[in-house]
Amino acid sequence: MTTLKNFATATAMGLCLTSTAFADEITLKLAGVVPVEHYGNELLSQIEADIEGAGVGIEVTVFPAGQLGSGEELFEAAARGNVDLVHAVVYAHNDPVLEINSLPFLVSNWDEAENVYLRKDSAFNTIFAERLAALDLHLLANAPEGFVGVVANSIPEDAAGTGDKDMNIRVWSSQVIKATVEAIGFNATTMNWGEIFPAIQSGTVDGAICCTAQLAYSAFATSNVGKAYLPYNAVVENTTYYASLDTWNEMTEEQQTVVQTAFDKAASDYAAWGRDNESSYLGKLTEMGYEVLEMSAEERAAIADKVRSDVWPQIAEIVGQDVIDALQNDM
Repeated sequence: MTTLKNFATATAMGLCLTSTAFADEITLKLAGVVPVEHYGNELLSQIEADIEGAGVGIEVTVFPAGQLGSGEELFEAAARGNVDLVHAVVYAHNDPVLEINSLPFLVSNWDEAENVYLRKDSAFNTIFAERLAALDLHLLANAPEGFVGVVANSIPEDAAGTGDKDMNIRVWSSQVIKATVEAIGFNATTMNWGEIFPAIQSGTVDGAICCTAQLAYSAFATSNVGKAYLPYNAVVENTTYYASLDTWNEMTEEQQTVVQTAFDKAASDYAAWGRDNESSYLGKLTEMGYEVLEMSAEERAAIADKVRSDVWPQIAEIVGQDVIDALQNDM
């Protein structure tokens, strides 16, 4: 009888454990927006493998290259809980303080970029996490990819200066970026990522501020869109890994740890890849027939000085002087 009783107890405990494990099993939608050829998609697969391989009851379904929508659309979908995990650029259309993601010339080299974007307790990440949480999103990691330039159909007038360029270029949904390119001498038109290619091809715009050298190569040059690249390095192409806050809160602590670890690793790998490959892609653009603007350190510094003088006071009005002070004091 004792043996049967022990067996029954063990069986009941086993069923209970099985039921608990089953209850904690979840499938997560992970969506990205970078082009098919982009390294960012390799990291989505890496994230999937790392999470599933940890054996904590999570399966990941990856939807790369904008399959579930643009960055703006994924932001809304994740806030509603329709997408669980996202890799995309975060725009400021729902919170003006997120304009810090477009703060021009906040950093000027890779060491500074990694200190600001990868360090968990940086002022940038602290502010970013707080603002996303208020929008029902959970910051996993920021992942600097490189410094942003302009793809264009030609090299404009006074390309390395701040005079009138006689050129209209696309900007993303950011008053800060609009003010930045206008300070450099461009006219600006706001449009989503998906509109850029036909707009450049049809002449609706003459170019777009949008891309690192790598993205200019993989998304534009290989598609025969655009003919020139202007490496102003005005802002960092900072892509963000974030989760639906509802999804995050539904995970066990163990699952959260596994997911966070996978994304921290991906963000670190992303930055290392960007640092190592930035200059090589300028060469690849030239090989594809692109004209790449050569700029001296003095020319970039002069542009940076004018942009900071003209644009940073405008940014303080948008995000608050306290936010600007926190970012500057953290450098």
